[in-house]
Amino acid sequence: MSGGLDSAVAAAIAKSDGYEIHALTVDYGQRHKREIKAAKDIAKALGVMEHKLIKVPLADFGGSALTDKRKKVPTSRSRKEIGKDIPATYVPGRNTVLLSIAVSWAEALDADAVFIGAHSVDYSGYPDCRPEFLEAFEKAASLGTRRGVEGRPVKIEAPLVHMDKRQIIERGGELRVPLGLTWSCYLGGEKACGRCDSCLIRLRAFREAGLEDPIDYERK
Repeated sequence: MSGGLDSAVAAAIAKSDGYEIHALTVDYGQRHKREIKAAKDIAKALGVMEHKLIKVPLADFGGSALTDKRKKVPTSRSRKEIGKDIPATYVPGRNTVLLSIAVSWAEALDADAVFIGAHSVDYSGYPDCRPEFLEAFEKAASLGTRRGVEGRPVKIEAPLVHMDKRQIIERGGELRVPLGLTWSCYLGGEKACGRCDSCLIRLRAFREAGLEDPIDYERK
């Protein structure tokens, strides 16, 4: 649970499917803590069984505009530019690391599934959000865990993977997800910037859904 739209909707889908939710948020040294506060607020609103916050210092490695403030977060890019290549905001190996931690906790809980809000349509060009990566990770996890060896592998569930952002917002509305508590902006100010790739994708999706984004922006 990152604090963003996608993980919030994925959690609500898991809950609607009858799962008990144990939410995991990772402080990996990202540029700001605003999204961690959002994750806490969302977890409380969804009534999760447990919300665990852990630190994994990926920022010690750098390599991303989200973990190294010397690198510039891209802003004001066109729709054509976003997703054309792997952006500066890609964090090396992030989903591989986060899913590994989540599967470890899932085994400790004897949980059946890990839900992740990754999606590969209308996204920012991250290679670790693609279906083939998620399928390969699930296979690796089944080979390297006791549950997998015993024939009870932890499933990697990505219910949003074939949705675009507009569809995710619409599904969130159907499930009454508190979208006003979510945070997407890469810059982490008092208000969302409205200029980074994440803000631009989010704003466009709300417009396409015919809805008003409930969070405040410096500019829209």
